[in-house]
Amino acid sequence: MTALETILKDIKNVKVIDKSIDYSQYIPLDLSIKNEAFTKHAIDNANDFEKYIENYLEENNAKVAFGGYNEIRNLYKRSDIFNDSKTEERNIHIGLDLWIKAGTPVLAALDGFVHSFNYNTGVGDYGPTIILEHKIENQRFYTLYGHLSLESISDIAIGDIFEKGQQIATLGNASVNGDYAPHLHFQIIEEISQTFGDYPGVCSENSLDHYLKNCPDPNILLKII
Repeated sequence: MTALETILKDIKNVKVIDKSIDYSQYIPLDLSIKNEAFTKHAIDNANDFEKYIENYLEENNAKVAFGGYNEIRNLYKRSDIFNDSKTEERNIHIGLDLWIKAGTPVLAALDGFVHSFNYNTGVGDYGPTIILEHKIENQRFYTLYGHLSLESISDIAIGDIFEKGQQIATLGNASVNGDYAPHLHFQIIEEISQTFGDYPGVCSENSLDHYLKNCPDPNILLKII
């Protein structure tokens, strides 16, 4: 376990969406290539995807579907962002997704300040994105919140301070969030380099070891299961 993972493991009572929803109302969701039940669905657009998520939650009497860390997905084949003919295909998800309706409050995981934000446009991209910077026990790291509403980045500034559990944003809909069913992409990043308002959330097989080391499993912090 890395020094950052050890720090994250010891932090308690963390939520990144609507604090009124207990973890008992969360359910795992497998969107990997191994899930035959998912691959059999004809999901060609965001509306179909949203209906699939809504039905899944209703059938399981749940409010939030979560998962996706280190998960190989076919979702990204429709986007040139992940399938540039000049580079290796990127199809391994390295954040944690929390699937719930648009407009849901998004919360700061920990005390921190706005490192950067951006509107990452294009099918398959993050849409509005906020990155917070944190420092605990001399360990500096970052949390990324993707697929937000446009309003979320309309009235913030670099350096704005947020406390743990404070609302920082709301989830966006498919028209702004990269053409996905509404959800939060939450990612922990140790070294962020020179990126601004963006950081890869999907990687290739050849770069997987690097990203798994630099982006630890968010569930170490959230402790959903």
